[in-house]
Amino acid sequence: MDVKVNVNWMGQGFHMEAENETAGKIRIDGNRTIGGLEGGMSPMEMLLAGAAGCSAIDVISILDKQRQELTDLSVEVTGDREKMKEGYSVYNSIHLHFELAGNLDEKKVARALELSITKYCSVSKALEKGSKITYDYIIRN
Repeated sequence: MDVKVNVNWMGQGFHMEAENETAGKIRIDGNRTIGGLEGGMSPMEMLLAGAAGCSAIDVISILDKQRQELTDLSVEVTGDREKMKEGYSVYNSIHLHFELAGNLDEKKVARALELSITKYCSVSKALEKGSKITYDYIIRN
């Protein structure tokens, strides 16, 4: 399956807009230290957001199939970034912290998270080749 995204420069600094084939948009920018306007996420931040969003979609879907009553979900994702000698940087590790709310069976939540991170989330699977990915969670009632 081919995926297509267009990225267009907004005419100033490093500010760009990415648009997919269904007109979904996201802003991309560099930070001020390199001349960015901070009008969007950096490409490295987008990798973290992609991992969090992908896993959240999995978790919502799995819990729905398990007939769990999820009322809220948020994911805080952090990356331990290391600058390489060649000038680029990598995430040595990525940690996802899930906060869920609702009438939830903790065993089913734990299983949904495990399945997402280790099996279903394509973004995490792509990133795990160069980054250690960990996660934890809390359930709020």
